[in-house]
Amino acid sequence: MRNKEWDLLAEWCIIRLELGRTPQFPNGSPSRSFLLRLPLDSGGRIDASVRAADPRGATVRRYWPQQPDRSGWVVPLDGGWAFSQALSGWCECFSRLPDQSFCLGGSVTVAEEEILPFTVVHLKRVEPAAASRA
Repeated sequence: MRNKEWDLLAEWCIIRLELGRTPQFPNGSPSRSFLLRLPLDSGGRIDASVRAADPRGATVRRYWPQQPDRSGWVVPLDGGWAFSQALSGWCECFSRLPDQSFCLGGSVTVAEEEILPFTVVHLKRVEPAAASRA
């Protein structure tokens, strides 16, 4: 079933993920987050063909307390996605993202040293030209 909010969203979006509930953080943690710029299809999944046309536009920034911010690109890896500090090198990956759908208020998982739940707290369409500027 399609979510009506996707009828309003097309292609490039800014997405903020915040750590969801875990045993260590029973209320989640907004200070542990990712900011993504991705092309999404009508189902809320990363549109691989649009991303391939502008790979530098698919960006990620990781915010974690007591650690330096990490920035990079969202790159395809093993049927899913990875957050990488190099556009062409999987060995530079700092997180992995299974192929999943993004919707406001929804949950996604990100694999770091362990698989962690994140909540989509912000999802906003951006113009394609703005998406390419990083």
